[in-house]
Amino acid sequence: MSNSLYGPLDPAPDAGWRDEQPRKGFFTDTSVCIGCKACEVACKEWNAVPEDGLLMLGSSYDNSGSLGASTWRHVKFVEQGGAATDVLNRTADSALLGDPTALGTTMAPLEVKAPVDLGMPTSGLPGRVDGAERTEFRWLMESDVCKHCTHAACLDVCPTGALFRTEFGTVVVQDDICNGCGYCVPACPFGVIDRRVGEVGIVKNAGVAQKCTLCYDRLGDGLQPACAQACPTQSIQYGDVDELRERAQARVDALHEQGVHDARLYGESTHDGIGGLGAFFLLLDEPEVYGLPPDPVVTTRDLPVMWKKAALAAATMLAGAVAAFAGRP
Repeated sequence: MSNSLYGPLDPAPDAGWRDEQPRKGFFTDTSVCIGCKACEVACKEWNAVPEDGLLMLGSSYDNSGSLGASTWRHVKFVEQGGAATDVLNRTADSALLGDPTALGTTMAPLEVKAPVDLGMPTSGLPGRVDGAERTEFRWLMESDVCKHCTHAACLDVCPTGALFRTEFGTVVVQDDICNGCGYCVPACPFGVIDRRVGEVGIVKNAGVAQKCTLCYDRLGDGLQPACAQACPTQSIQYGDVDELRERAQARVDALHEQGVHDARLYGESTHDGIGGLGAFFLLLDEPEVYGLPPDPVVTTRDLPVMWKKAALAAATMLAGAVAAFAGRP
């Protein structure tokens, strides 16, 4: 049997589920995301996730920053465009410093001379066109979420069984079992899971690890996750993972035919270091531009070899100690 830390590609049966349930997941098409953040709001409302991140960051028009224990869906704003991006950053800084008219007065005279062209071929570093700095301004939007990995390191390291694999192949935290140890936080290669900050008794589940559940309670009733239901452009698509992979590849092929040569899939392959993601993406630039690792690997992959080497080292030290004392009169 393959090692459970990085083994079978059919996660639900490997976890002991015998019901024939197709693996469920998300395909997020960033090419049609408009950054409305309806998914963020729907997620918070359905799952009773506390409010957070209402202040501007100073470096982006995004107001929530990143995924976390109280942000299970996060729409990333990736502002590209050299000098235009600098203007936007200064505008955001001015607004933070207390100038309520900064967003209106600074943006008014800004002229973007080059049209937004999603089909421009890129080369070299992310955000560059033909080796030079990108001059046209564009926003890349991506609704980020827990990836519900095939090989889930957070699941591997949890000492209490608070994290478990559902019959749909997703990974869910059981609030009442989590002891807040935090082992899962550094184990996640995507920085998704985190412990909720706040005073116990005042903030719900304070100190407990939290992340997207893919609306496990809704799936059992045959409903879509709240974020997918709320998305007005169908950027977030929910369904059987195998079917979503086919749909995603067809979408990439169509974009390539339209001249959008930068379109690519991220996390759909079962041959990567995660065994494929249950929530994968269509991107319009390099993964690093969206804050995603270019070649993710499950962080527990090397644990069996590490433990074997540790055991060998311990045995060698023990044998040396026995030999040293055995030779004494």
